[in-house]
Amino acid sequence: MNEPRLGEAAASRFADMTRTAVDRIRQVYVGDPKLPELLMVAMLARGHVLLEGVPGVAKTTLAKAFAGVLGCSFHRIQFTPDLLPSDITGTYVLSPREGTFVLRKGPIFTEILLGDEINRAPAKTQSALLEAMAEGQVTIEGETLALPQPFLVVATQNPYEQAGTYPLPEAQVDRFLFRLLVDYPSESNEREVLRRYLRGHPSTERVLADSDVLMLQQATGLVHIEEDLLDYVVRIAGFTRKHPRASLGASPRASLALLQAARGVALLEGRTYVVPDDVKRLLEPVLCHRIVLTPEAEADGDEPSSIVRDALARVPLRAAARST
Repeated sequence: MNEPRLGEAAASRFADMTRTAVDRIRQVYVGDPKLPELLMVAMLARGHVLLEGVPGVAKTTLAKAFAGVLGCSFHRIQFTPDLLPSDITGTYVLSPREGTFVLRKGPIFTEILLGDEINRAPAKTQSALLEAMAEGQVTIEGETLALPQPFLVVATQNPYEQAGTYPLPEAQVDRFLFRLLVDYPSESNEREVLRRYLRGHPSTERVLADSDVLMLQQATGLVHIEEDLLDYVVRIAGFTRKHPRASLGASPRASLALLQAARGVALLEGRTYVVPDDVKRLLEPVLCHRIVLTPEAEADGDEPSSIVRDALARVPLRAAARST
């Protein structure tokens, strides 16, 4: 039985929709032009995104512009050391009128959730997101409740060495499709930020609806991937696990994430199939945050990106896959 395939005309139409959304984000966010694209890829791949950078580099602005363009319901949680898990998921409270306990849903019951400065809360609070990010549901006092769809977490975090931050547990980090670094803007971009501030903050124009997002996610699942690329992804992940400078390599969840994100890139480009470059360009944002270095490698100043680049250089694509 043949697998369902995405048609060329549909792929072209969907690419136009996503490109328009990316362009709208860039009208609000001034910075690395790749970041809005990768956020859109994450949406297509049903993945969550971790934005990392020092305070004041527009991480929250980027996340809010992304949510506004998608036209999805949006909630923001400011993570603080005293935040409780129930502040995120919700809890049952006594209704004086009815004399019964009723569920007061937390801000996690939304389509786009912005977790601002997520690593300023302790691990117990951060763990409230684990089930939601992995399964699209939460359990409150034994009752499992489905979250709205689509559901996407965009979390921001400050570098670990800053005061008042807690490292994210490996299990939670592994649930983020991408970790994207938001750096200081270039001089030209910073001048443009100042000009826009003087003119007044531009508003985000909605170009998609939640029904469009679901349709685009379904279309992404129809993008074709050759067996050669499946083998390539498996060997890349295996290379990181066996690398002598890594104590923890890419998980099978990382392999799945890489394939689905590559499908998202293909759809963004208007193609019905994945090419090797789609996979290669995503290796660092998908894999780096999932690799834990050995103490010796950390002492030598190594970075996980060096292992990923090593894999890119030493793991060949054994057979020719489809190309553009």
